[in-house]
Parts: sequence; C-alpha cells; structure tokens
Amino acid sequence: MKSFKDIFERYHWDGVKQKLEKITLSDVEHSLLKKNKTIDDFLNLISPVAAQKLELMANMARSITQKRFGKTIQLYAPLYLSNECQNICTYCGFSLDNKIKRKTLTDTELMIEASVLKAMAVNHVLLVSGEANKTVGIFYFLNAVRLLKPHFANISIEVQPLSKDEYSQLHKEGVHSVLVYQETYHEEVYKEYHPKGKKSNFQFRLETPDRIGKAGIHKIGLGVLLGLEDWRVDSFFNALHIDYLQKQYWKSRFSVSFPRLRPAEGIIEPNFIMEDKDLLQLICAYRIWNEDLEISISTRENEKFRDHIISLGATAMSAASKTNPGGYAVDQESLEQFETSDERSMEEIRNVIKKSGYDPVMKDWDSVYSGF
Repeated sequence: MKSFKDIFERYHWDGVKQKLEKITLSDVEHSLLKKNKTIDDFLNLISPVAAQKLELMANMARSITQKRFGKTIQLYAPLYLSNECQNICTYCGFSLDNKIKRKTLTDTELMIEASVLKAMAVNHVLLVSGEANKTVGIFYFLNAVRLLKPHFANISIEVQPLSKDEYSQLHKEGVHSVLVYQETYHEEVYKEYHPKGKKSNFQFRLETPDRIGKAGIHKIGLGVLLGLEDWRVDSFFNALHIDYLQKQYWKSRFSVSFPRLRPAEGIIEPNFIMEDKDLLQLICAYRIWNEDLEISISTRENEKFRDHIISLGATAMSAASKTNPGGYAVDQESLEQFETSDERSMEEIRNVIKKSGYDPVMKDWDSVYSGF
C-alpha cells in the first residue's frame, strides 16, 4: 500500500518554494474559478501573488463554509494532563531542558479540572500532555478517558505519537479525534528543532496519521507550527498530507489547526513572522480548496482576529483555555505550554458568536452514534 512517505519524497522543499514564487495572478484566478480543486490549486491560493485576491477569497470562504457547515461554531476547551516531557524542543515551554516544576494530574485532580469545565457548559474536551511515555503513556490516557467519558460527549486527544494498537484501544474507549502536528515538514532542519527525545525521529512522526487512520479514529487533526519555517511551504506539505489521508482513510473526517508560535518558557523567537493577513489567506485557501475540511482556531490568536474569522471559514474554536496542567483549579501556577492571547471566558465567546449571527455549539457528536 502506498504511504505518505512515497508522496512526500516526490517533492523538495526548495522546489516548492521556487514554484510558489513563479505563480502568476492568472494562475490564481484560474484556480478560483475551477470547480474541482487540486493540491496545485491550493499552492496557487497560498502564493504571495494570491494576496491580491484576498477579499474575493474571503467572500468565497464565507459562502462555502455556510453552505457546508451552516452558521455554527463548535466550542471546546483543552484539558492539560501533564507538563512532563522527555523531548527537547527548542520552541516549547515543556521542553526537557527547561528547569521547571513538573506536574501530572492525579485522578482526583483530573476530575476537579473536569468539573470546572462542566460548569462552563463545556461538552467537548481536548486532552493534552507533554510527551513522557513512561509516566504519561497509554495506560494513563486510557484511564483518563474512562474517567471523563461519562461527563463529556466528545473527547479528543493531543499527545505523543502512539502505535496503531494503542490508537485502537483509545478508539474502543470512545476517543473521537486525535490531533498530531508534524511541527515542520522541513526534514533537513527538523532535527535542529528536536535535538533529543523520540520526537527527533522525523519519519516516525510523519507516519503517525497513518497509524491513526488504520485504527479507525473518527477524526484526524493536522497542522504545522507556524513560525518555525516558511509558512507557505510548510502549509503546502500539510495540505499534501491531508489530501493523501482523505483518499486513504475516507471514512474519517479531517481538521486543520493553525498554531502560531507564542511566548513560552525558554523558547526561540519565530524564524518566520506570519502576519494576521497571511493567516487569513491561509485559512481561506484551505476552505476554498477543501470544502469538507474542519478548521479550528485556538486562543493563541488575539480577540480581534478570532472575532473576524468566525464568518470566514472557521468551524471550531477553543475558549477559556488554560495551557498548564491544573490550570483551571488545581494548580493555576504550574508552567503553561504557551501564553494564550484571547483570555475571554466561555460565556463571552458564546455571546460574540451569537452577535455575529452564528450559533455556538457545545456538542455536535455523541459516542452513542458510533455504538460506544
């Protein structure tokens, strides 16, 4: 069976970059008019020259999103389980070489955090942790899901890459979706950002979405860490990955997230600056290219941007996020993975969505529909 590695190796980073620079306005206009768009059309839409068509792209993105998803925004909140990590990542507050107090939630602490989220009316929770296989591994995750499943309609996870069998176990317990970010598809510099730990294995991480797909997970989420390398080239490879996965695991749904580098303990400065207008162009390009793709916006982004993106392609947003284990109630001073920008409450975000003419959805899927 063909793997993504086979497709990935057909492309070279510098070759994609050169192609981007040669794209003309005529190429962009042609892509916008096409009914069935390809990965080459996506490349045209994220090109520098396509910025001249941003207003048209935004209007198209709004129309396509409303046609496919209606005027709804799903809300969710992250629940950080642990900041223990065995990797050294030069951009992350949880990095092993940061001399900080480590914290992993106990069962009791986990349920205290969950109770705070439930009080906010949260029904979709995203479990997040550092990558520490020995202390926060599959048995910890299975236990957390079992504890939380009676209280939340939708449980997603964003943890270290696991085996196909481990993803299958989580699927059987009721995990709805798995998010995994390659961080950057620039293989030559990947090791510089990840000098130590299992995460330094570029190929193992690249193959993770395949293992998730083979396990039958309902939804697979991808993304790159915007700011590490050229966002246009990285996003092309991310879209290429999604294109492959959708064809290979057609029963699963897919989402894309847009984490931009934010301040955190001991991190590097962004290597490439991505302006708000660039992120808007990228989001519109994804929507125009792929009508079925779910688009998630986190609290890394500022209030103004998040308010405007509600009608321009987003389908899901986090709110009231705490990015440290115990951040909602148990240990509010523990180290956060990164600083949030939009610190408004869940209720405030719901009101903003309503004022925009959209419906905030706290629950749009239930495990009962899959026989769990």
